[in-house]
Amino acid sequence: MKVAKQLSIFLENKPGVLARICQTFAKEKVNIEGLSISDTVDHAVIRLVTGNPTRARNILEGAGVLVVENPVLVLTLPDKPGQLAAVAGKLAKAKINIEYSYGTTEASGGQLILRVSDTKKAMKILKSLKA
Repeated sequence: MKVAKQLSIFLENKPGVLARICQTFAKEKVNIEGLSISDTVDHAVIRLVTGNPTRARNILEGAGVLVVENPVLVLTLPDKPGQLAAVAGKLAKAKINIEYSYGTTEASGGQLILRVSDTKKAMKILKSLKA
């Protein structure tokens, strides 16, 4: 488990916009480790966890993109039933709200990215989870 810097950006919701950002990151050797996209009528909210958040932020801001940075928890969990229930249960018991989450899973396990109401407290609570 670690705390990562997540970048939230707001882009036009039309073909090619995400491709251009991703192509620029590839050219600049910035790896995207986590991604979430939510759409609205006229724009998309893209949340990114990258291997180099400072460089990613500089690239985005240099292109005139509004960037909001937030801490998120990145948990590596086994791919088996009950893992999210355990995380959510521990956080609920500690009165920590999960504001949003996204992640991946595969046979060897997966990653869960959480934006919570109290990152430091959540880190302490979740340290007891077995990966």
